[in-house]
Amino acid sequence: MGEEILPFLDPLMGKLLAALENSPRNLQETCMSAIGSVAAAAEQAFIPYAERVLELLKIFMVLTNDEDLRSRARATELLGLVAESVGRARMEPILPPFVEAAISGFGLEFSELREYTHGFFSNIAGVLEDGFAQYLPLVVPLAFSSCNLDDGSAVDIDGSDDENINGFGGVSSDDEAHCERSVRNISVRTGVLDEKAAATQALGLFALHTKSSYAPFLEESLKILVRHASYFHEDVRYQAVFALKNILTAAHAIFQSHNEGPAKAREILDTVMNIFIRTMTEDDDKDVVAQACTSIVEIINDYGYMAVEPYMSRLVDATLLLLREESTCQQPDNDSDIEDDDDTAHDEVIMDAVSDLLPAFAKSMGPHFAPIFAKLFDPLMKFAKSSRPLQDRTMVVATLAEVARDMGSPIAAYVDRVMPLVLKELASPDAMNRRNAAFCVGELCKNGGESALKYYGDILRGLYPLFGDSEPDDAVRDNAAGAVARMIMVNPQSIPLNQVLPVLLKVLPLKEDFEESMAVYNCISTLVLSSNPQILSLVPELVNLFAEVVVSPEESSEVKSQVGMAFSHLISLYGQQMQPLLSNLSPAHATALAAFAPKS
Repeated sequence: MGEEILPFLDPLMGKLLAALENSPRNLQETCMSAIGSVAAAAEQAFIPYAERVLELLKIFMVLTNDEDLRSRARATELLGLVAESVGRARMEPILPPFVEAAISGFGLEFSELREYTHGFFSNIAGVLEDGFAQYLPLVVPLAFSSCNLDDGSAVDIDGSDDENINGFGGVSSDDEAHCERSVRNISVRTGVLDEKAAATQALGLFALHTKSSYAPFLEESLKILVRHASYFHEDVRYQAVFALKNILTAAHAIFQSHNEGPAKAREILDTVMNIFIRTMTEDDDKDVVAQACTSIVEIINDYGYMAVEPYMSRLVDATLLLLREESTCQQPDNDSDIEDDDDTAHDEVIMDAVSDLLPAFAKSMGPHFAPIFAKLFDPLMKFAKSSRPLQDRTMVVATLAEVARDMGSPIAAYVDRVMPLVLKELASPDAMNRRNAAFCVGELCKNGGESALKYYGDILRGLYPLFGDSEPDDAVRDNAAGAVARMIMVNPQSIPLNQVLPVLLKVLPLKEDFEESMAVYNCISTLVLSSNPQILSLVPELVNLFAEVVVSPEESSEVKSQVGMAFSHLISLYGQQMQPLLSNLSPAHATALAAFAPKS
């Protein structure tokens, strides 16, 4: 619900806190889960309740009886969520006793408690950032110990009468007690996997948030994560792939100041990239593969093309394999002939991640991406067939738009092949598809050169409905405005400005997608500064628009100064004639605009 929870916050927290104080254990656990969800949704608005919740959690954080340990685990989880809601300034001074209690819980031999404790420390690392460094010597060894748990204890624990179970109290010999012990041990079996996954994730988050302070633990963490990247269970592999990217971030910070640093950092990058590329082609779990793709995109965005250049040919081959749906994780499951909804959702996750690779390549390589895009284009377009699900076409159009933007002029060679698809998607029943299609036609016109010109009439006809009252989505309208602005900037003489400009100004200012601001307001300012007669017939609309833009908290100072220059130009053209228009503005709007007027 996010902030939609706010009207219900007070009565809801009243009920939950009362139940937390006066209920049997199993209901208290559910209450703590619910309070955690409320805290995550309400964010800062949760602060007034935090103190009361923290007071109650102190009671749970010291429970040591077997039957109470699950409640203690829930309390530990909730503590981390409350800390995220209230933030560093409020939490840091009161944390030490809670951290101490969490660490002492480790000695109680209860896997679920250890799992939630790793989650708690992960949350706290995110809250404290570099302030978490003081806790690393205490908590990293605990994560190491969970990561290094013997897998035998996860797989074959039922028959044991050894010290493994002594933490759960003495075992009596009667049947009922024996039966209970077996049940408890089955939960330990899956619990060890969950514990390992949580500890693996924690190592990555500790590294990410403490950066260079993580140096003493880097080598051992890397060894564990490399091992876990090929672990038998996908949950652990997923967290390892996620954590390896964070380890890379820490390594980058650690080795910046070392003489042999660059070589060391390259060595770690090499290890990580080899694992990610192998995961893309060989791992049989779609979520793990998607995470590897996402991590590669982040590496390209963080470190640029030169970092991944040695891996490009293998990366492109792996991307091609995934686009052709021929990698290990895309093979049909022999156990089942029926594809269920879950499969479809996983396919969507993986194709979204794969499709993010193409724009990342384009952004880092610019026009040099052209020969690689030539290989990937046909396998990508297969997903745009009308027989494919709607979300496949969404993915294709979004990918094409971003590639068109970042690869630049080589996109001209593809305009004739993609324009029919994109024009069709402008009329899609799905708002996301209309939005992507509007963005895409703008980029195709901007960088498609002569190839795009012949489509201008069709594009304007396709965009026109998106400006009307029948279009319910603000982001779609904003992207349509961005598309028209790009068309005007590239070829103003091919646009009937006297018809187009009134329609464009009517939907401004932008309401939702402020990434379109630069294109839209740059276009309008350029027309004003060149004293274009078509735009100068719309001065009253322009003055109102400029006033809204300069007071908007969403707009950047760069956009505001663009608009300010255009406003100054209007003043210099019309002088006193502008006065009646300005006096119609609210005082706040007039004052904000005046700041941009030329000083006489």
